[in-house]
Amino acid sequence: MAPQRRAVPRGPESCGTAAGPERGSRRHCSAKKSRARQDWPWRWLKAALLVSLVVAGGFLSWRCLQNEDGVTEVLARHGDNLRDTFIEVPCSEDYDSHKRFEGCTPRKCGRGVTDAVITREEAERIRRIAERGLSLGGSDGGASILDLHSGALSLGKHFVNLYRYFGDKIQDIFTEEDFALYRDVRQRIQQRIAQAFGISAASLYLTKPTFFSRINNTGAKTTHDEYWHPHVDKVTYGSFDYTSLLYLSDYTEDFGGGRFVFMDAGSNKTIEPRAGRVSFFTSGSENLHRVEKVQWGTRYAVTISFTCNPDHGIGDPVLK
Repeated sequence: MAPQRRAVPRGPESCGTAAGPERGSRRHCSAKKSRARQDWPWRWLKAALLVSLVVAGGFLSWRCLQNEDGVTEVLARHGDNLRDTFIEVPCSEDYDSHKRFEGCTPRKCGRGVTDAVITREEAERIRRIAERGLSLGGSDGGASILDLHSGALSLGKHFVNLYRYFGDKIQDIFTEEDFALYRDVRQRIQQRIAQAFGISAASLYLTKPTFFSRINNTGAKTTHDEYWHPHVDKVTYGSFDYTSLLYLSDYTEDFGGGRFVFMDAGSNKTIEPRAGRVSFFTSGSENLHRVEKVQWGTRYAVTISFTCNPDHGIGDPVLK
């Protein structure tokens, strides 16, 4: 399609010269010029008003987009030391398409944050377990995974089973004390979730995947590195009923970006990671979420997930 010519604003159009065939025509032309001169300021005023309205509308649209995409509320700041924070939200229908387990399947839904379950010193010890395990491999992209339960470890663009791949060398990486601490931390988080949602801790079963994550600002090499997309855990992993994260590093001190964002209608609600902080939530669409891209440094966390279905339960990791 040929490009359209833009109308360039000019002064009043010419009526020709005074050499027209009749004097009446010259009088008509003179009157037309006079009217055009009078209308000229008004034309510019209308044009200016139209431009200002377009600019204002664009600015408001930009602000709306910023509000939708930006953080409007921080649930937990890095500098806060939270005893217990819990917000109840209406449950989605995601649980209706799965077998229900009375007294466990969520009927009360929500999200919580606490700094009172795991100490910073314990988080540092857990982080050292992650660092030692991930030192055996690591993704070529920005997100690396270590799953002590299945043995899955990021290695380049793929995954390997660290127990089979490294064999007896694992005994030099992890100790029985490491696994005992990991188990104790998992149990305390499980008890806190049960307390918050008014269910029995015994009705919850650890499920897969439960894993360490290490994220930096290296560009993604495979889809496994694209951790920042919005998602629903219950949709991604049907076995999930309750999700928890234990943060092992500090926002603004160890890394920038990388905040956890609940994406509610009309607003975002954010958790700023802090070593030892636990966030937990029901896994359905009521808690659509994402993680911001890490801008610098390295972010460590462990995702610990629970199901109400014993058929989907897994055991604690055992040093092999």
